Amino acid sequence: MVGEVFPSNLLEKLFREMYARQLDEHQLQDRIVRDVSPERFRQITESTLEGLAKKELNLSAIVGKSVEAKERRLVPEVIEQFFVTAAPDTGLQPKRLDGKEKTTNRCNVYRVGKVPRHLVEIGNRQEDRFGRLGREYGKIVFDKALLGTDPTLEWVTPGHPLFETVRTDVVSRTEDSLRRGAVFYDLHRSAPGLIDVFAASIKDGRGHCLHRRLFVIETLPTGEMRIHEPTLLHDITPAPLGTPAPEQAIPDRSQVELFLYQNSLEPWVRKESAAREREVARIASHVEISLNSLIDRQNNQLGEFLNRQIEGQTVTGLDGIISQAEQHLDDLNNRLETRRKELELERHCAVADITHLGRAWIVPHPERASPQLAPMVRDDEIERIAVQLAIAHEEARGWVVESVESENRGFDLISRRPHPEDPQTFVEVRFIEVKGRAGVGVVALSSNEYQTAVRLKGDYWLYVAFNCGGTPQMHTIQNPAQLGWQPVMAVEHYQIGPQVVVSAQSTEQKTS
Repeated sequence: MVGEVFPSNLLEKLFREMYARQLDEHQLQDRIVRDVSPERFRQITESTLEGLAKKELNLSAIVGKSVEAKERRLVPEVIEQFFVTAAPDTGLQPKRLDGKEKTTNRCNVYRVGKVPRHLVEIGNRQEDRFGRLGREYGKIVFDKALLGTDPTLEWVTPGHPLFETVRTDVVSRTEDSLRRGAVFYDLHRSAPGLIDVFAASIKDGRGHCLHRRLFVIETLPTGEMRIHEPTLLHDITPAPLGTPAPEQAIPDRSQVELFLYQNSLEPWVRKESAAREREVARIASHVEISLNSLIDRQNNQLGEFLNRQIEGQTVTGLDGIISQAEQHLDDLNNRLETRRKELELERHCAVADITHLGRAWIVPHPERASPQLAPMVRDDEIERIAVQLAIAHEEARGWVVESVESENRGFDLISRRPHPEDPQTFVEVRFIEVKGRAGVGVVALSSNEYQTAVRLKGDYWLYVAFNCGGTPQMHTIQNPAQLGWQPVMAVEHYQIGPQVVVSAQSTEQKTS
């Protein structure tokens, strides 16, 4: 911000004059008022993050944004779950040091031992990207916060050579299965669907990968295609080995890719290109300010040396000093020209590396009508009533609500509380999962919803609407993961009784 308000040469001059006591505080203020454009200053300071009027407003905005960033973060528990599950397929046998089964949602310490030879070979091939793979690992941990408890622990996370070696080996072992496909059960589905999973990147004009994401496209029996978040895979259950696939026509992959490009990739690259354009423009502005300032300073210094030479002053090695100054000036000009060209290339974004990872059928769970599972099957009309009730509840509190029901993010709504002095700045966030029941009955969370609740803790809320078939009653529960959920392993869901919901409703609702 300071660099944009004051040109760097002016700022340096002000500091020098103040240090030399050629300016006092009042004279400095007068110079600022005289030399700084009020319009430019106002434009910068009106930015939400750079110039909000009160310190507490800035802090609240940062807190609100950090909560939302946490929702998208790859948490240590997920990394641990993947590694511990995948490692045995690669020949590694991570053992918990306490020898017990994991009973909490906190990360643990593991001993790995010697690394198999075939993993060493993979690690050697990837050494340039991720560093050297060790031949043996003692105690490893997946949560950085645990490192302070024991200096001998090694933090394993994406980017670590051991983690990346295991991931590479698992991918190579599962490629054939991914291509052949699989069948999954979905408790809430009444008709089958075929999903295609893709990965794609966005690269700039210099070939640098800016983003890489997974995409899921579902094709319904009618031929209609839909876009899903990859978290869709968290809410389905693998069917028993040998379960036949539905006898339906399989769409041509080129048609699916075309749909993906038009409905996901093009909007994605447009959005990222706009963000990239703003980012590069900001960087380019600072590059011009900083390098032109250095060039200006070097020109003045070179001019001073040349004047001494013209005046015939006797200075030891003056010719060499002039030559070095000229070379330095050429280097600065070359740097500026090079950065201009690089930034021009970096402005341009394009989709790259579109990869089809695999296909799978998702079919209705064969026991969805059974007495055990039927109460957990979603009723779309009842859920719609419950969601509208939850939205009305939040808007009555003055919060701004966004529906993300179609994105499989582990919750249905994001509710944000705006700052009273700046409606564009949100200072508190709730991630709300809504459950509706026609009467009063069991409440179930999918595996994805439960794990999201565990991860977000107090920022996650469960809103349960009973009696949606008559007079609805809303119950709001903060941090529902701490309740006594009972796992239903047949469908990877977690359920609690209605009495638990009623007794656990939030304090704010009880006192309202």
